[in-house]
Amino acid sequence: MGTNTSPGKRSPVWLVISLAAAIIFWQVVADYVVRNKFILPSATDTFAAFLQLWAGGTIWIDIWTSLMHFAIGLLLALAIGVPIGICIGWFEKVNRLLDPLIEIIRPIPPLAWIPFAIVWFGLTDFSAGFVIFIGSVFPILINTYEGFRSVPRVFVEAGRMLGCTSSLSLIRYIALPAALPHLAAGFRIASGVAWMCLVAAEMFGVSRFGLGQKIWWYYNLHQMDSVLVYMLLLGFIGLFIDYLFRYGIDHSLLRWRVGEVN
Repeated sequence: MGTNTSPGKRSPVWLVISLAAAIIFWQVVADYVVRNKFILPSATDTFAAFLQLWAGGTIWIDIWTSLMHFAIGLLLALAIGVPIGICIGWFEKVNRLLDPLIEIIRPIPPLAWIPFAIVWFGLTDFSAGFVIFIGSVFPILINTYEGFRSVPRVFVEAGRMLGCTSSLSLIRYIALPAALPHLAAGFRIASGVAWMCLVAAEMFGVSRFGLGQKIWWYYNLHQMDSVLVYMLLLGFIGLFIDYLFRYGIDHSLLRWRVGEVN
């Protein structure tokens, strides 16, 4: 009889097999098909470049700088996006007032703000954080709005019967818990968008350090093995951040959805 494994608890053996197969395929293609280190460095070349960068020590500065930019932008997006989303989702007059302005600004790509970010903040951490904020604030805002707009009226009526007579108490005890799944989804989407905006902002000169900045730097030096090192670092760190947020949200804010309430 076979054993069933749940989708969320797959065996790590398959992960190792998948990664090993991808690395072998990469090595074979680079050495025997492409045979040009500038077009496609091999896995061994990339690993050697990683060891060299590790020994140099600057790689840690770039990782720390990028994480700082990411945190500045995402925390600012949360601090602004959630309150505005609550207001436009709960109060119809506020929605009518702010919706046209939001819909005008929202389609503007985050990269279009880079000139103003440099002019306003210079080549600082806040300049990169501002570009990340622009990219991540709207997923949070829109999902918060949708969460509050979709709160069942029966929840609101039940809250009033139980003593929540003011809008503030209804938001705190009724609407916010009901909208948490939407907020969690918006936060995860925003974190992914923020990570992509971080790379673009750093590559276009908003920062003197960072993972994205070093990709462009090593490209100009024609050191494509180092470019691949930083690309892989972006992928692995982004994966770790997504898993961290997913675990933190599912096992704290949304435990009731996965049947883990004690």
